[in-house]
Amino acid sequence: MSTSTLSRPAPREIAAAGGVGRLGVGVVTLWLSVIVLLPLAALTTEAFSAGGIGGFIDAVTAPGAVDALRITVGVSLVVALINVVFGTLIAWVLVRDNFPGKGFINALIDLPFALPTIVASLVLLSLYGPDSPLGITINATQPALVLALTFVTLPFVVRAVQPVLIEVDRDVEEAAASLGANNATIFFRIVLPALLPALLSGGGLAFARAIGEYGSVVLIGGNIPGQTQVASQYIQEQIESDVPSAAAAVSVTLLAITFLVLFLLRIISHRSESKVEN
Repeated sequence: MSTSTLSRPAPREIAAAGGVGRLGVGVVTLWLSVIVLLPLAALTTEAFSAGGIGGFIDAVTAPGAVDALRITVGVSLVVALINVVFGTLIAWVLVRDNFPGKGFINALIDLPFALPTIVASLVLLSLYGPDSPLGITINATQPALVLALTFVTLPFVVRAVQPVLIEVDRDVEEAAASLGANNATIFFRIVLPALLPALLSGGGLAFARAIGEYGSVVLIGGNIPGQTQVASQYIQEQIESDVPSAAAAVSVTLLAITFLVLFLLRIISHRSESKVEN
């Protein structure tokens, strides 16, 4: 028997070292089924309970539902784009610059994770509502929705970009600078391709959080149908009106939109990673 044969680990040993085995897979599958799949199945069943496919289509194409979905998706896309730009800028400053209070600012980024979202809505209403101490009144407008959702989704982009930015090879940037490349060229040709998967991931998570958000917009948004009523508020309205099937139908539509966006972003991110590696 050769030395290579003796030193090669058995398949069972490889599985034990690199995975948790069938029991672990079974536990994970059971847990995901209980926490995710069963609620989704129940929600989907409820969505089609009143008239089947026809009832589902009627529910999601009702004027109020269409307006709420349009506002929600539009505002969420704007919020995701804003956070991709400013979240990247914040991550860049936190990684590349040293300044007094940097640790405090870095900790402040996570505040929206800890703060109850309805408290954020109350604070924003006190700042930008009818009695604004700043003299800026934007409550019950779509800019107020954008402001509230930008606040609660900012950490997703910053925390997605930071670790990637830390790992970016500075030697390549310095080499490009020594060859005469300006800062814009270095960023768009060297740094941005490396950051693109993280930007897509963070932007996708920000969009997913914004599209289902309720607490941060409940006070400052105004809940005006056709103007500032988001899908989560429309869903609550349908539940209070004892039309749970319509609420479930809109919920399933939101889930489908979010899944489709995240799936497409994952494909683009995977292709970007492949290009960077090659």
